[in-house]
Amino acid sequence: MAVLERLWRSLATGTRPAGGVLPPTRKSQTRDLGIRTPPLPARVTLLLEDGRDQPWREVQPIVKPGQYVRAGEPVARAVGHLALPVHASISGHVSALFMHDEADAGGQHPPAVVIEADGASQHHWLPPLDWQGAAPDEIIQRIADAGIAGMGGGGFPAHLKVRAARQAGIDTLVVNAAECEPYLSADDQTLRQHTDRVLLGAAMVAHATGAASIVIGIEDDKPEAASAVRARLNELPCPARLEVIPTRYPSGGERQLIERLLGRRLTSDQLPVDAGVLCHNPGTLAAIHDAVALGKPMIERTLTLAGRALARPGNVTARLGTAIDYLLQDAGLDRARLSRVIEGGPMMGQAIESLDQPITQTTNGLIAADAAELPTPPPARPCIRCGDCQPACPAGLAPQQLWWHAQAGEDHKAEANGLFDCIECGACDYVCPSHLPLANGFGEAKQRLRTARTESARADQARHRFEARQAREQREAAEREARRQARRQAATRRGQERDASSAEDSSAGAKGAASAPDVRGLRIAQAAAKAAARKAEKALERAAQQQQSADVLADLETQLDTARQHLAAADARLKAARQEETRP
Repeated sequence: MAVLERLWRSLATGTRPAGGVLPPTRKSQTRDLGIRTPPLPARVTLLLEDGRDQPWREVQPIVKPGQYVRAGEPVARAVGHLALPVHASISGHVSALFMHDEADAGGQHPPAVVIEADGASQHHWLPPLDWQGAAPDEIIQRIADAGIAGMGGGGFPAHLKVRAARQAGIDTLVVNAAECEPYLSADDQTLRQHTDRVLLGAAMVAHATGAASIVIGIEDDKPEAASAVRARLNELPCPARLEVIPTRYPSGGERQLIERLLGRRLTSDQLPVDAGVLCHNPGTLAAIHDAVALGKPMIERTLTLAGRALARPGNVTARLGTAIDYLLQDAGLDRARLSRVIEGGPMMGQAIESLDQPITQTTNGLIAADAAELPTPPPARPCIRCGDCQPACPAGLAPQQLWWHAQAGEDHKAEANGLFDCIECGACDYVCPSHLPLANGFGEAKQRLRTARTESARADQARHRFEARQAREQREAAEREARRQARRQAATRRGQERDASSAEDSSAGAKGAASAPDVRGLRIAQAAAKAAARKAEKALERAAQQQQSADVLADLETQLDTARQHLAAADARLKAARQEETRP
């Protein structure tokens, strides 16, 4: 009944349901604690892959075990077109280097560079850039050299987004400061404490892309951050405005935020640049500022440490590659109370399998929860078709319908009903009375479709290669046959010319000398022609048995044809001579 009432209200007002949910934010644990810097770890593990096993994200180590490195020095270079260089986050010696083949064989460690700290805190930055005087391509290249990925969760290379935005000719840069996930407050604190870094980073990106304006979107539960931004907007070299939006999950979804701020709605096959927009979050923009203005590569990030199993929750700026266990211990982890650790927020985050794994550029938060705080979901029950998930969906989809298709293996029907418009925010999971893992099921259905398309594309490529090879072989065979025919015709002409010349010489000799034909000489010529023909036949037979190339066989066939023509001519001359000899 409630669903019908909401639908009726939306029809009466002519508006589309906004979707989303209002889970407990639980940001009070950390939102006012500021950002602190934990002590440098004794060891960092810099991962060389993101777990997606994609060759286009491949990087290649450029250091060796025992080598000394300073913070900021590259330890791996980008190989794939979606890859980023990896930089040492501390100074020290490379103690281990795990390669892809070693990791796959042993299954114990992902590809990584391990550095043992020397405690000296030596660093090596790139030279600073005068961003206002720099060409856009210089800024984009600096972002690439610094190895900056988007820190909002996807981890897509920041320089590729900026380059695509410039090529598309965008008009607006959106700063996504909504930070709608419960618990997380790292972006909030970054805007409060490092407002200038974020806004100048936005100005640099606007300069590099040619964006005419900047729009900062922030939820209304962050008044301090909004005030800090508002106080400095006039200092930016391009038009900028702040938009405060209602607190509602997932208002920070990229597509949802663009539609709310600019009224531009994207379809599943469109990117923000297709609507003239580029989105970046505050952490990414602060890192871009540091890379351009200071020459500092991507070696650290700010993240939230929260959860009731921590005595000292808060926001920290930690070096990349730091073990999760080290950060939680520094925050006063109570292992007896700990139930599970979530990387990211409770809505879209993932449970951590091992606390030994390191943080990466996409680690925006760690939640060390006790059993009561984030209880294990109860067992899933069958869908009761209540429809509660539909008004919760921020993309305006019918999750229950997608679920039926996905569970039945009808992924293409799910796609036809908007599967790829789903942002996997988990809002439908949150309201589902049957506790169905809807978002996870939709993600699996998407992956099945992507895998099927990849396999189909590979099959198409293999078929195209086979057809191209067949066409090439047929073309080469036709060219060989044409060359063989040309050689045969040339040989025939030469033989005819020789025969004609010999006949003229014989006639002239007979007339001049008035003598009988030289039958004995013609017999010798016939015998030589027979021997040459037999030799050519044997050579061709031997080459065929040895499976020589087609070109070799073609040449030998031509030689045999020529020898047989010479033999036929010799036979004809001998026959004519004998007839002349017996004539009275």
